[in-house]
Amino acid sequence: MPLIREIHHVSLIVADTAVALEFYAGVLGLKMLTNRPALGFAGAWLAVGTLQIHLLELPNPDPTTNRPAHGGRDRHLALRVSSLRDLIVRLDAAEVPYTFSRSGRAALFCRDPDGNALEFIEDFPHNA
Repeated sequence: MPLIREIHHVSLIVADTAVALEFYAGVLGLKMLTNRPALGFAGAWLAVGTLQIHLLELPNPDPTTNRPAHGGRDRHLALRVSSLRDLIVRLDAAEVPYTFSRSGRAALFCRDPDGNALEFIEDFPHNA
C-alpha cells in the first residue's frame, strides 16, 4: 500500500471569508462544514465529496495582478463536475468570467474573488 493515499484538503488564501463563501457556497453550491476549530484567524471549511477546501482569511503573499487570463496557465485547483452546462449557468448568473480548456477537453477555468484559479472538468460516466 502506498504511503500517501489521497488528498485530504486544499487550502486557499482569501481576503474576506464572507465574500469567498458567497462564491464557493453561493455560486458553486459547496456545503460549509461546521467542525472548524478556532484557529486564531477567520476562515471556513467546505465539503467537496469526501475531500475539503479550507478557506484561510490571511494576508495573501502572492501577487493578485498580472496573473494569466487563462487559469490553465497558472497554479490551480481542479474539480470534477457532473455538468459544465449547469456550472456555466451559475457562473453566468453571478457574472463570473471563465475560459474553456485549450486542450479541447470538456473543462473550463475561472477565478474566485481572490484570484485563485479553478478548473472544472466534466465527469463522464466512464470516468467515474
